[in-house]
Amino acid sequence: MSEHGPVVHVTVHEHVATLTLDDARRRNAMTPELGDALYDAVERVREDDTVRAVVLTGAGDAFSAGGDLKMLEKLRSAGHDASRDFMLRFYARYLRLVELHVPVIAAVRGPAIGAGLCVAMACDLLVVDEASKLALNFVQLGLHPGMGATYLTPRRVGAQRAAELLCTGRRFDGAEAARIGLALEALPGDAVLPRAQSIAQQIAANGPLAVRALKRELGVDRAALTRALEAEAHHQAESYASRDLGEGLAAAAERRAPVFTGN
Repeated sequence: MSEHGPVVHVTVHEHVATLTLDDARRRNAMTPELGDALYDAVERVREDDTVRAVVLTGAGDAFSAGGDLKMLEKLRSAGHDASRDFMLRFYARYLRLVELHVPVIAAVRGPAIGAGLCVAMACDLLVVDEASKLALNFVQLGLHPGMGATYLTPRRVGAQRAAELLCTGRRFDGAEAARIGLALEALPGDAVLPRAQSIAQQIAANGPLAVRALKRELGVDRAALTRALEAEAHHQAESYASRDLGEGLAAAAERRAPVFTGN
């Protein structure tokens, strides 16, 4: 992290760009500022015709600890329309990744929680630390899932497993992520980034026109993702107005189990 705030480092080597989320002090929490930095980094890569594959990773000991809880607390007083519009802009910063014309491999070391895991799932391939702590824990805060969770999760693991992960919000590790198909491979932590870069180099050695066409054919359905994001932003705005979210945030801060009332 620079003295001016969160940054995303971009390095390019042999046609492979590596993007590194760096707000390590906050364990790369999803903030508008980090999102702006990622958006700008993605635009730089989009303009570089020499790049044939991309690796996304996180600095420090986390891929991303998830949505910034202080940001969520502020949104509780924003009003439905304002918070809905804020969330749509927030998603767009991070999910600009799906507009890259080349395959993207997520290299996940350490925690990837909530929106942070969604960003990893928005990549084409995901290599994960077998001991990583992972969760789609939105409901444990009293919050509807966002960042494309309702589209990206079933695309990875199927409808039934997605429903289980999203409705329970439970934690699981990288080894389980690979078993259920959420991740391509689970490896010891130090092997994750080298493996992701190795896959990226294999991709970059192939015909770029053919690979770009495959990216279009195998990538996300943009229309379906947009519909999911619009629904998620609406439901998250409803969550911000609820007492349950206040209880969920208080419980998280106090490290206790929440007691939800459905209000």
